[in-house]
Amino acid sequence: MRNVFDVPADRLIAGAAEKLKAVPDIKPPAWMAYAKTGAHKERAPEQPDFWYLRCASLVRQIYIDGPVGVSKFRRHYGGAKGHTVQRAHKKVAGGNIIRKALQQLEKAGFIEKKKEGRLITGKGKSFLDGIAKGL
Repeated sequence: MRNVFDVPADRLIAGAAEKLKAVPDIKPPAWMAYAKTGAHKERAPEQPDFWYLRCASLVRQIYIDGPVGVSKFRRHYGGAKGHTVQRAHKKVAGGNIIRKALQQLEKAGFIEKKKEGRLITGKGKSFLDGIAKGL
């Protein structure tokens, strides 16, 4: 039986993003079209389904890494700010996008918030395993 660990990440995230579009609790905020994802970026994301891809990626990371918080995700999605005269330095991603996506995933029942961080629920595990099984 295939699970999340047996499927390439890009295919699993793309499949999960398509399924998340049907979930009524997960919708991109109105300001998302104008917001950058962090200080290391020059422009807002150009992908039309960026919000669903980010939510799918967050669910997958929580499934794999166990209890994680917003600060770990900020480091994970951050990058080098290299479009200046000085040398590139690591910058963390913006926390508001990650926080709002996690809140929507909690509301949908895919993850839950504990003292240690966010954990995946049984509904979230079966959601991702079902997608991995179909790929």
